[in-house]
Amino acid sequence: MSRFLFVVPPLVGHVNPAVGVAAELAARGHRTAWAGLPEAIAPLAGPEAEIHPCDVLPSADRAAPPGPLDEAYRRPPELRGTAALKYLWETFLIPLADAMAPGIEAAIARFHPDVLVVDQQAVAGALIAERHGLPWATSATTSAEFTGALAGLPLVEAWIRGLLDGLRGRIGAPGRSTDPRFSPHLVLAFTTPELTGPTTADRPIRFVGPAIAPRPTEPPFPWEWLDPGRATALVTLGTANADTGTSFLSACHRAVQERCHRLQTVIADPGRALGAPPPDADVLVLPSVPQLRLLEHLDAVVCHGGHNTVCESLWHGVPLVVAPIRDDQPVVAGQVVASGAGVRVRFGRPDATRLGQALDEVIDNAAHRAAARRIGDSFRAAGGAAAASTHLEQLARPLPEPVEEPSR
Repeated sequence: MSRFLFVVPPLVGHVNPAVGVAAELAARGHRTAWAGLPEAIAPLAGPEAEIHPCDVLPSADRAAPPGPLDEAYRRPPELRGTAALKYLWETFLIPLADAMAPGIEAAIARFHPDVLVVDQQAVAGALIAERHGLPWATSATTSAEFTGALAGLPLVEAWIRGLLDGLRGRIGAPGRSTDPRFSPHLVLAFTTPELTGPTTADRPIRFVGPAIAPRPTEPPFPWEWLDPGRATALVTLGTANADTGTSFLSACHRAVQERCHRLQTVIADPGRALGAPPPDADVLVLPSVPQLRLLEHLDAVVCHGGHNTVCESLWHGVPLVVAPIRDDQPVVAGQVVASGAGVRVRFGRPDATRLGQALDEVIDNAAHRAAARRIGDSFRAAGGAAAASTHLEQLARPLPEPVEEPSR
């Protein structure tokens, strides 16, 4: 039996893929534990999860324990491109690493892990594992960084490396040069080349596909509302974009109302951007939805290009309309379009007519559903949580010492 410590940021989309892997490892008799924010992990990993708490904000900024979607993690909605990336690193990722480091140290001291499984955005785990001489695997919840997303931005990449070097000097092993975003031992990519296309990274990447696992808790849903005689769509921008999506959700609402004779739509509206619309037989607006179960009933998904939503949709063979906002989302949206599994629309200045046309395209053009099913088949063939667990077991197993040939 081996011990695996999962180090995750306080973000739902980064915890969820690890949950299925941790459950599979536990089912194989291994012991698993988590280092991170308990409020973000416990609702997803379940009440039996062993969680070693970590701070996620510097103590000077922590007036109260934040939840997984605390306003401190939200960026000004007008930020895009390199400005958004700069804000992400300077205001969230580097302070998060500094804040998590003491908790990760304490978790290692108490749990004595054989392997750390470190999310790409929880880089403190990688640096501390390196300093302790522990093997660690990267949990890559998006493929953007090893498909050349920063290839044309050498100054940005150099700037990020400078930030990481400074962080290593504070919490890691000075003098080392390993990039903490990519383990030299194992990178678990929760996708497949059928979606990503060719990769540019020279790293030990193992494409395992999404680690789809049942959610311990899920919001209620009126399943009797679904009409099997009409196509069904879901519109969602994820929980982290509630402050940016009012115009987009409003345009989507108008577009689907114009198609109510043939389409029923569920709109996830966690920030209540649409207010409190009256009950509608054709459009259902809810603060949250049981997305995995709902996907089994859908014909299309409109989303922001978040990696988890895209992969969960394609797992179910559901084509997409993607409206990327920032970060890795334009890269993931490009993958969807290049694979044939959906179409891309603009998030800024949304137009109800164009949104409606995009929905018509993915629902009526069988080629998009065929592409989505092909990618979903590749996801299942990749093995998901079971394949990831096998790779982690191999990492936990010490390599045999070389046998010396007897001298002649």
